[in-house]
Formats: sequence, structure tokens, C-alpha cells
Amino acid sequence: MIEVDPASPVPPYEQVRARIAALAGEGQLAAGTRLPTVRQLAGDLGLAVNTVARAYRELEAAGLVQTRGRHGTFVTHRASGVPAEAERLAARYAEQTRHLGLSPAQALDLVHAALGHPEVDRKA
Repeated sequence: MIEVDPASPVPPYEQVRARIAALAGEGQLAAGTRLPTVRQLAGDLGLAVNTVARAYRELEAAGLVQTRGRHGTFVTHRASGVPAEAERLAARYAEQTRHLGLSPAQALDLVHAALGHPEVDRKA
């Protein structure tokens, strides 16, 4: 998903920042998606931890990701183009269906039916 070209004149942190922003904007990283830890991504890409940390800081400064302490760094609704209200409603729906004792599959089936797509094939 993310590749860094060492021969590029674009600094590695900017390549990482731009790729994560693009993946979120294209919907490949949905709102709420947890990003790899800085150390994990740095190791995967063969980069210094500070390089990835800078990319994450710049993404956070732009409002594209949010760091939640020890819980990790997550893609925001702003980055994925999803309205904040839709994200809040989805979280509320999930909370209420859990409270009612519905399984995730049942909750998703209800959403698919409400959207007029009951035949959606979920791959497990």
C-alpha cells in the first residue's frame, strides 16, 4: 500500500504522508481505520522512526488522522470524505444494536436492507 522511493527528490516523510492522505481520500482507508504504529510502519518501510513520526504529525496537524494516546492513530472522517454526522450516527447505531444484543452480522443485514441492498454478499 505504501512504498517509499529512495531515489525520489520528495523526502520520505512526505511520500508517507501523501500516500496515507491519498489512500484515505480514495476510500481505501475508511474513517476510523487504525494505522500501524509508527515503529511498525517504520520497520515495514525501512525508515527511521522519526521519519514516520513526522508524517503522522503532519497528517494530524491537517486533521486527517487523530492520535488517541496508547490506543493508536486513526483516520478521521475529514480524511475519508465522510461527513462527521454520518460517523456519529454510525457509532450511535453500533452502540444501540450492541445494547439490544444484535450480532454485528444482524446489524449489518439491517443496514443493507434499509439501504435497499439486502443481497450484499459479506465475505468472511
